[in-house]
Formats: sequence, C-alpha cells, structure tokens
Amino acid sequence: MNNQIVFSAKRINPRFQISADAETTLPDGTTLTSQVFELSAGGCYIDTAKFIPTGTRLSLRISNAGNVCELPAKVIYTQPGFGIGVYGMGVVFEDMAEENRHAIETWVRKLSIEKPSN
Repeated sequence: MNNQIVFSAKRINPRFQISADAETTLPDGTTLTSQVFELSAGGCYIDTAKFIPTGTRLSLRISNAGNVCELPAKVIYTQPGFGIGVYGMGVVFEDMAEENRHAIETWVRKLSIEKPSN
C-alpha cells in the first residue's frame, strides 16, 4: 500500500502528543521495549527497535504516570528506521476491554488541553 494514501487519509480520532513507555508483545511471544509518541482514542504511534510488518496483531502495554493499560492492537502503517535502528508505526486498538477503553479516554481527555498533533 502506498504510504501517501495512508498518511493523507482523514483520521477519525484526533491524536495528541504523549511520551509514554510501552511493551509490545508479538504473536510469537517476543517482547519489545517501545515508546508511544502520539495517542488517540482509537490507536497510537509507537517506535520500536524491530521492524513489525503492517497487518501484524500485537499486544501493547502502555505505562504513563503510574497508569497501565493493556490493549490488543494491529499495525496499520510503518515508517522506515532511516538507518538509526528505530522503526515507527501506527497501530489501531482492537477489541478493548471496558476498563482499558476508559483508561485511554481519560488519557486523551487530559491530553486534549494541548493542541492535537495532526
């Protein structure tokens, strides 16, 4: 898929800047340290040290200011590491439990006092 198409698509939920630690667990059980840089009610943008292909389903554990949220997610687009060993990707949250939906909505509400990143 052409990345220009993905990036030009209108987002359903506004994204907000955040700096949160995360742990990404791949389908084979591999766990990667990750960083969340943008968050919305429906997904987020993360960086990892390993390329994860578009379409990969994963588990994302986000930690921020003492709050922890575990979410099933799917990679919907990727960005190259540009030779620095960090890969960026957009993920969409899938099948969120009610307590996790509430946690994400609370984070987004707090972040909404700042200007959205998009």
